[in-house]
Amino acid sequence: MEKRSFSIAGHRTSIALEPDFWHGLETMAARRGLSLAGLVRDIDETRETPNLSSAIRLAVLKFYRDGG
Repeated sequence: MEKRSFSIAGHRTSIALEPDFWHGLETMAARRGLSLAGLVRDIDETRETPNLSSAIRLAVLKFYRDGG
């Protein structure tokens, strides 16, 4: 697990993910022309699960399932 910190909606939060999920998230951000923090904010604002780390994993899974 790798932990990173972000400012989201005016507060700091730390997210722990496996390196493969961080890589997928970075790829998603680059393809969408967003910063990593911007993509995490977008996922946070639209998530349907109470856990942000789970929402990120699901977003990465969907990104690759849909063809990246």
